Amino acid sequence: MALDIQTTKKLAELAKLEFNNEELIEIQRDLEQMIGFVEKLNEIDTSHVEPLTHITEGENTLREDEVKESIDIETALKNAPASRDRFFTVPKVIKK
Repeated sequence: MALDIQTTKKLAELAKLEFNNEELIEIQRDLEQMIGFVEKLNEIDTSHVEPLTHITEGENTLREDEVKESIDIETALKNAPASRDRFFTVPKVIKK
């Protein structure tokens, strides 16, 4: 399946990613390869394959939930590099 540049730009916009023209063309090629791979998988006859919920037969072994003591807010924030009111503060890493 061929992807046009407008669709690639729209996908980048939805993903909140910015690319220059050269990167956009490279991303478009990568997306076309991924779509081609998925289309190739659609050619496989899976009519005799039972649906799976897990790839392996292993099972998760989960521990029982236990209520334990927790620390108070002041203790939790005592060693925080920055806090405001009752919350940790962190630097903004995503720019719009």
